[in-house]
Amino acid sequence: MTEKELYRPNVAMIIVSRYYPHKKEIFLAQRNDLIDIWQFPQGGIDSGEEVREALFRELLEEIGTDKVEVIAEFPEWISYDFPPRIAQSMKPFIGQKQRYFLVKLQEDAVIDIKTEEPEFIDYKFVSVDEALNLSASFKKDVYTSVINYFKEEGLL
Repeated sequence: MTEKELYRPNVAMIIVSRYYPHKKEIFLAQRNDLIDIWQFPQGGIDSGEEVREALFRELLEEIGTDKVEVIAEFPEWISYDFPPRIAQSMKPFIGQKQRYFLVKLQEDAVIDIKTEEPEFIDYKFVSVDEALNLSASFKKDVYTSVINYFKEEGLL
């Protein structure tokens, strides 16, 4: 595999509530397989799948709804390496390259994390700063870059 192929293609989303832009609160979910790890929903892009197709599929799979409005997209792929405890189960990949979207829940969206194959045990809406404080250390640089970009764009 080339260096590029060692990073699993992935889509990730920063979800803001239906009260955005008046209230800038971000959705975070607690993983069911890693104790006290909170993250943005994300997931792999299937072979032949377009990035936006993956975005809506992953929303349905992870939070039970795809009723969102896409507000913005981070302009480039951004990557991180898996920590050793996760890398073993993700072979042959050493990390993920991600496309990030800022999406707003539609008025009639209903979040249901008890999906067919649940990845989360809890969720909450938090401030931008709290999202960074609760995130996994190996994702913190990516989260900071993406959030800062959306802040600079006047979106968060």
